[in-house]
Amino acid sequence: MNIMRKESAPDKFDLYILNVDEFKALNQQKNELKEKIAELQLQFEESIRPYETELNTIIKKLESNLSRMEGSPVAKPATAKFGRGKLGISIKNLLQANPDKAFKPREIAAALQTKGTAVSLWFNKYGNQDPEIERIPVGEGGKRFIYQIKK
Repeated sequence: MNIMRKESAPDKFDLYILNVDEFKALNQQKNELKEKIAELQLQFEESIRPYETELNTIIKKLESNLSRMEGSPVAKPATAKFGRGKLGISIKNLLQANPDKAFKPREIAAALQTKGTAVSLWFNKYGNQDPEIERIPVGEGGKRFIYQIKK
């Protein structure tokens, strides 16, 4: 038997494999670009976070000065209410943004514009079990703590 080979034209299976390889390459490029975009967004958010905090502080000072000039009582700033799990995420983000600093619960509450008791309760209920957060006892008897992200 004589079998003749035609090597000039690829068959349908060869064309399918070529299309799959091209599809895989495009999908890989898409995933790489998504990762790069996510990384750039994270860097941007981290870079503007201090400015947002400073702006919020200045706005609070302006509001208190304005009410003092008008003679009306100083308006208490509204505290933010966090949903389930959001407070913990916000606390971790704050600690991760400042890895070299240890915070009191009161300082964390001021930065997040919420109540100190909510932060303390979160630390007592969830924070002491969290492997990323270091709990450092301070003061007499070690009853008070400051918190820092583990290095």
